[in-house]
Amino acid sequence: MTIGSEIHSWVTDLFPLCRSITGDGIRESLRYLQRILPEMKIHGVSSGTRVFDWTVPLEWNIKDAFIANEGGERVVDLSQNNLHVVNYSE
Repeated sequence: MTIGSEIHSWVTDLFPLCRSITGDGIRESLRYLQRILPEMKIHGVSSGTRVFDWTVPLEWNIKDAFIANEGGERVVDLSQNNLHVVNYSE
């Protein structure tokens, strides 16, 4: 396998994960990368922790989201593309 095809396979695996700065998606992504780079250390910081002039936000985990037309057809669907939802949307 060439380095290009190897990197492409990583991106193919990682793209569907819903990542934000907090939550299950980022943890799963970091664990994936840690399997590639076992020396990588992962550190957690609790929500509400002050970091300089910023506070770590609450976790944001999304399970499903869509916009349907009048016929009930999902025309925008998180399960088809995770970029269809902006992080921290309500």
